[in-house]
Amino acid sequence: MAHELIEARYWDALEGDRVQCRLCPQLCTIPNGGRGLCLGRVNREGTLYARSFGECVSVSMDPVEKKPLYHVCPGKQILSIATYGCNLSCEFCQNWTISQTEASTEFLSPERIVSLARKNGSFGIAYTYTEPIIWYEYLLATGDMAHATGLKNVLVTNGIINEEPLKELLPFVDAMNVDLKSMRPEFYRELCHVDGLEAVQRTIRTAHEESFVEVTCLLIAGKNDSEDELREFVDFIASVSPSIPVHFSRYFPNYKMDGPPTPMESLERAERIAREKLNYVYLGNIGLDVDSNTYCPDDGHLLVRRTGYSTEVVGVRDGRCEQCGREADFLWCD
Repeated sequence: MAHELIEARYWDALEGDRVQCRLCPQLCTIPNGGRGLCLGRVNREGTLYARSFGECVSVSMDPVEKKPLYHVCPGKQILSIATYGCNLSCEFCQNWTISQTEASTEFLSPERIVSLARKNGSFGIAYTYTEPIIWYEYLLATGDMAHATGLKNVLVTNGIINEEPLKELLPFVDAMNVDLKSMRPEFYRELCHVDGLEAVQRTIRTAHEESFVEVTCLLIAGKNDSEDELREFVDFIASVSPSIPVHFSRYFPNYKMDGPPTPMESLERAERIAREKLNYVYLGNIGLDVDSNTYCPDDGHLLVRRTGYSTEVVGVRDGRCEQCGREADFLWCD
């Protein structure tokens, strides 16, 4: 480790130098010398420390659309960073080589990350690739510093966090893309190894009140793509806001799952069902020839044109549809 260990937040001391972490619903009980499921929190003689604070496995500039966030500063680049580990162990994980093992890292202080973002002309910092919630103390420190210099903070998250730490974090979060993996508790228990559905739904509801939220669902044939479940998914999102952008992403075999890629018919059915009640629906991980443009929900006017990761705002003036005047549902950059 290249820095002094930072004490973690949200934990309780137990007998025998054990501790219980209260950051997320896993509620790991950790013996002295042990680590939590997420790999990023360690018990040293009865005190829980944020072992992965500042430890970065990846730092790069990405189009914000790659997160995917289609309604946040469209067409802009964002500094994207990640640590190792995750508080889930999804059997279909697409980034398992860094989320399920302690990959090699470089220590980058909050000051260094903010400096890199400004130097590279980024509008903010995206905490992504693995689960940023397990980087909690680093999110608070870096997020506060980023805001102080006018940068935005973006999370790409599974939403598995307890309510109290979420509410402390949200003032520093401008936007997030939340994975809602399924509407079935058993999907989370059997394939992600967490009792987490309610926590994710709470995260989406709570975050929508303070931040800009988009939602992603990785569709897996026979697991979470039935018409009944898709309708439940859509009803839930619509109950929060029909203007939350939703991304249905195509599954490909990875990690411990070797089932075939999701059929295009499943994604097209999901899109069709979602468009009955939601204003913005996109398909992802299916190639570059799909229509990923954004249209005004009221009059169908083209607002944002996308070709791959090339993005152009074409139909918005002063934050509104230039044709009908409806406010466009975007988080804009200055």
